[in-house]
Amino acid sequence: MALVPYEETGAVGLQKFHKSLATFSFANHTIQIRQDWRQLGVAAVVWDAAIVLSTYLEMGAVELRGCSAVELGAGTGLVGIVAALLGAHVTMTDRKVALEFLKSNVQANLPPHIQPKAVVKELTWGQNLGSFEPGEFDLILGADIIYLEETFTDLLQTLEHLCSSQSMILLACRIRYERDSNFLVMLERQFTVSKVHYDPEKDVHIYKAQKRNQRKDL
Repeated sequence: MALVPYEETGAVGLQKFHKSLATFSFANHTIQIRQDWRQLGVAAVVWDAAIVLSTYLEMGAVELRGCSAVELGAGTGLVGIVAALLGAHVTMTDRKVALEFLKSNVQANLPPHIQPKAVVKELTWGQNLGSFEPGEFDLILGADIIYLEETFTDLLQTLEHLCSSQSMILLACRIRYERDSNFLVMLERQFTVSKVHYDPEKDVHIYKAQKRNQRKDL
């Protein structure tokens, strides 16, 4: 949520963030994501968690055709763009300061006939939730959004608001610090949580969460 860079330790690893363009191939499309680290920090670069989550979606782990999805902290929009290319109706959200940048990547990478399925909308966690219907989405996506401890309570409130008893949450993240594990403990108080994927090369986990009152046979 905070548009500030991580500490720049390991300059070599961070060189990719300073490139103005990052190119990927997903859903039979070449996706070129514009990056702008110096202006927007973490909101304007493609993190490994977004790549791993996009790959997981492309693997067909979730039925996306006709699915109503929302991406939290969308940043560059890679995950939402891939979900839209795979058939989902996607609402990509971030803070107001990042929206024009996000829109530019969406418009540059989605064919005209798919663009109506992708909406960019402002969302500050825990604040303007009234702009979203409770339980509005089938699928909630988040890539590398678990890192700022002061946002955890607001993020949980947002997840609770957006989810119905049938909704699925997919969160891709690295477990960097104890606080990251603490968030998962907080999440488990309201949701049933399981790890569904791990990419050892990028050290990224994907967790699935669903509201605890969901019937087990769904």
